[in-house]
Amino acid sequence: MIENSSDLYINRELSWLRFNSRVLYQAKNKKSPLLERLKFLAIYGTNLDEFYMIRVAGLKELFSAGIVDSGADKLTPIQQLNDIRKYIHEEKVELEKLYFELIDELKNEGVSLNFYDDLSDEQKSRANEYFFNNLYPVIIPIAVDATHPFPHLNNLSFGLAVKLQDSEKPKNIKFGLIRIPRVLPRFIELKNGAFVPIGSIVVNHINELFPGYKLLSATPFRITRNADLEIEEEEADDFLEIMQEGLRSRRKGSIVRLEIGESDDTDLIDFLNSHLKVFKDDIYSYKTPLNLGSLWQIVGNKDFVHLTLPPYKPKMLPPFSEHSSILNAIDINGEILSYQPYESFEPVVRFIQEASKDPNVLAIRMTLYRVGKDSPIVKALIDAALEGKQVTAMVELKARFDEENNLHWARALENVGAHVIYGIAGLKVHAKIALVIKKTNNGLKQYAHFSTGNYNQATAKIYTDISYFTNKDEFVNDATRFFHYLTGFSKIQELSTIAMAPTQIKPKMLALIENEEKFKDNGRIIIKANAVVDVEIIKALYKASQAGVKIDLIVRGICCLRPNVEGISENIRVVSIIGKYLEHSRIFYFKNSTPQMFFASADMMPRNLERRVELMVPIVNPKIGEKLLELLKVQINDTALAFELQSNGEYKKVEVGEIEVNSQDFMEDFINKLAQSKETQDTVAKMKKLSARLLKES
Repeated sequence: MIENSSDLYINRELSWLRFNSRVLYQAKNKKSPLLERLKFLAIYGTNLDEFYMIRVAGLKELFSAGIVDSGADKLTPIQQLNDIRKYIHEEKVELEKLYFELIDELKNEGVSLNFYDDLSDEQKSRANEYFFNNLYPVIIPIAVDATHPFPHLNNLSFGLAVKLQDSEKPKNIKFGLIRIPRVLPRFIELKNGAFVPIGSIVVNHINELFPGYKLLSATPFRITRNADLEIEEEEADDFLEIMQEGLRSRRKGSIVRLEIGESDDTDLIDFLNSHLKVFKDDIYSYKTPLNLGSLWQIVGNKDFVHLTLPPYKPKMLPPFSEHSSILNAIDINGEILSYQPYESFEPVVRFIQEASKDPNVLAIRMTLYRVGKDSPIVKALIDAALEGKQVTAMVELKARFDEENNLHWARALENVGAHVIYGIAGLKVHAKIALVIKKTNNGLKQYAHFSTGNYNQATAKIYTDISYFTNKDEFVNDATRFFHYLTGFSKIQELSTIAMAPTQIKPKMLALIENEEKFKDNGRIIIKANAVVDVEIIKALYKASQAGVKIDLIVRGICCLRPNVEGISENIRVVSIIGKYLEHSRIFYFKNSTPQMFFASADMMPRNLERRVELMVPIVNPKIGEKLLELLKVQINDTALAFELQSNGEYKKVEVGEIEVNSQDFMEDFINKLAQSKETQDTVAKMKKLSARLLKES
């Protein structure tokens, strides 16, 4: 079949790089406040760190193992590595240009970021004082020679490499390191908005660190290691113990990238790499600070809030209110859907808190994936367990880079008698679900909550996610079956109303796509997801497009489907929305199915559909379905934040027409209007009326 041609599939790693380029593009937006623009440089940098730690590290392992079997795009691991390196090296020019443009503009607003040599005498005096009082006791000068071995450097270690000359024996050249612990800030704030990179201060005090030696040259450096944990679950008697060992081994993973400050002294690079052994094309020389993520220190400085966007306050909309019972609201309405961060996450927190205090609640069960460091939800579960309620928590210890948080909460819950489980061997539990069981005069009553996002009050302010409460029998009964599946022995991995991966979601999606195909030109599909990678899903979409089905994909990140290919995907449009909120919800619309609307914890990726436990929830209430459809239409017609994927794999900024449509601003305005009106009826009609002013019918 023609759909098997490698030309029809975009490589997932290169697609991800283009996503990160769209993040970088936000730093160019002159309409945004300066620190909002600087924030996107920080996000770009932390994204790239994780990409190298996981994706590039994985490709290197495949190459080392001699594996050449490639995906649908037919690129081998070494071809992908070469393309990645070329892309990042080329984009580095744009990154540095943007950084210095922003730094120049920030100076005009009273925020300066200068190296030590550019400081005034008064500022140098303050920097020197700071060095002796705060840095000198904790930084570590390290000699490297025959009697002083090169030290082990943990993942994302930052420091300085120095080339020194013996003052008494000028021909005696030494090399050493200065380790700068992570506990220290990467920028030192002197006074009145003046920031100095910590390495710039340290390097100007070499004499105090290496007495009797003269500094010839120095460069900051930073290393990146393979941080993907390999856990042999089948061999684990104690999963907590093996996870702890895995976290320790992460610090020792093979080095996959070396970042250095721009330096003319090749001896320093040769010195570092004689010990680190990094492939030459994985060495990146930057004029910018090496750890762009550290720019959050400046972005988050409360003295400069005038250089950021005014914070949006999520609204508590009816039927929820500040003081009413969440369980009562569910009893009255049967089902309630809210959309974060525009609507408040507080009802989700109060759902668990109220259940923990209600003497008639017998049990609380929920999955915990990325709950954060200071979680009111987990604290409520601990309180519930202390009150003698049956608490069951599925704590996913394999949630990448949140493993330590989750280990902490798992122990805390176990210590108070909660029943804690760590998932299913070979599968990561990514489903977002909570279940409350309450005793009433008429017997037991159950309340369920399903979400596309994590139970994390911090990310709920910046991630767009669906939150759905219900007491409908078909949903709560499936929720009970789901938790029985997690906690017990079960060979039945199917639910009745809700679809569960790895057994049900992919077949369900394929059947829904195939059903639309039957309706040809009257078929309509909208898929909103973080990624579209799965080849079978893509092939099904190609086939539907060939039949005449109109398909819109709203894909924030990776998309391996190639749109607008003649005879294959002419009816498929792909847009990516990048804005101040991270588009995280997964919503699926099929015009000719019953019901038409679904939301899920899963993306359209093999790992989600085949190697994770996920949930896809149907929206059976027509009004709730209409609300989500209107939201999708607004995003399809976005002209402010949207980029459209071209058939060559590149993304093009969507042009602004007569009226600029910013889907995120639209939702803020819409929710604000609803909150001000205090009206509970006809919210869908209000959204349609408001959106009709901006949008043509999709």
